[in-house]
Amino acid sequence: MAIEEVQQRLIRVTAVLNAANIPYAVVGGNAVAEWVGRVDKGAIRFTKDVDILLRRTDLPRTIEVMAKAGFTFSEALGIPFFLDGPNASPRDAVHVIYSDEKVKNHDSVPAPDVSESERAEKFSVVSLEGLVRMKLEAFRRKDQVHLIDMLDVGLIDATWLDRLPPQFALRLKELIDNPE
Repeated sequence: MAIEEVQQRLIRVTAVLNAANIPYAVVGGNAVAEWVGRVDKGAIRFTKDVDILLRRTDLPRTIEVMAKAGFTFSEALGIPFFLDGPNASPRDAVHVIYSDEKVKNHDSVPAPDVSESERAEKFSVVSLEGLVRMKLEAFRRKDQVHLIDMLDVGLIDATWLDRLPPQFALRLKELIDNPE
């Protein structure tokens, strides 16, 4: 049931953004699921929230159109998000990541621009290269698992090591050498 709710929220949010012609890209676990599912639907892991990449300059218009669709904008600890209705929890919110800005002050690279995306069947998704950079930058345990999933289905491999900044290449090599 929860998986269906997240998928419905993802489709509703992206439909609102598509209808308003607001550039965005799906990132996070839903982007990983989109990319992994293109190779092996059975390898998809589901996520409990929706993460979208937006340009900061598009936020006022996004707040306006999302409000008309029943979403409420909020921010906690510097993290912008949309709650899906009055009784929604921030745990299952639509989280906003600002395009072409660092997610955390100490990050070494900014998030991709929304233009670094492609159209999937129902929504725009960040490019595979942009997604890999984001996952290698964050490198939390769930990001490592997402990267291992991408390695397992062959989306990424050791040939990527030469394409990445040195600190990211070291992280990816660590996962290639020790996937468990």
